[in-house]
Amino acid sequence: MTATTTPDQTGERQAAVSVLLGHVRHIVAQQGVTRGALDDISAHLQAFAANHAELFTAADFPPPQAGSGDTSTRYRLNPGEDGFALYLNSLLPGKTTIPHNHDTWAVIAALEGEELNRVYQRTDDGTDSERATLDIEREVVVRPGTPIAFLPEDIHSIHVTGAAPTLHFHLYGRPLETLSGRLGYELETGRVVRYNTTHMHRGTQAVG
Repeated sequence: MTATTTPDQTGERQAAVSVLLGHVRHIVAQQGVTRGALDDISAHLQAFAANHAELFTAADFPPPQAGSGDTSTRYRLNPGEDGFALYLNSLLPGKTTIPHNHDTWAVIAALEGEELNRVYQRTDDGTDSERATLDIEREVVVRPGTPIAFLPEDIHSIHVTGAAPTLHFHLYGRPLETLSGRLGYELETGRVVRYNTTHMHRGTQAVG
C-alpha cells in the first residue's frame, strides 16, 4: 500500500496526540495509577480512536507484508518522549503472544479489527521466580468501542484470529523498549522469562 500522508495530516496527528496525552497526564496526576484512572484513560483513548480515524489509516500505517514472516508493526506516535508512550499497532491475522505483564500501566483501544485478550491470574504462591502457574480469569475481544486496561502486574496474552488485519492504539506509562522488568509466562513449561529479551521484536517498530 502507498502512504498518503500530507503535511497537514502530520500536523493534525501531532496536535491530536498532544491533546490526548495532556488529558492522560492530568488523570494520572490527579488519581495516580488506579483501576478508576485507567477506566478514565480508556474512555479518552477510545474517543480518540473514534474521532480521529481518518488520520490513522491502514494505508499510512500498514501491517507487514503477508508472507514476510512478521505479523506486526508497531508505530510510535510520540517519539522522543521519556514518559508516556503511544503506539499504533498494525497486526496481521495469526499474531499471538505468550502471557506477559507490562511492568507499567497499559490501555488498548481498537481503531479497526478484533483482538482476543486472555487475562490470567497466577495460581502459585510466587515464591519461585523461575516458575509460575496461571489460570484464565476472563476473555475480552478488543474491538471498536471495547477497550481494555492493565495495571503493571496484570497478565494477558493477545490472539488475532480473524481474517482481517487490526489497527489498535496501545498507550503505556513508559516506552516498551525501556521495560526491562517485563515477565513472560510459558504455559507449556511453567517457565518465567524476561519478555523484552525473548519475545519483543524491536525491529518491528517504526515512527509514525
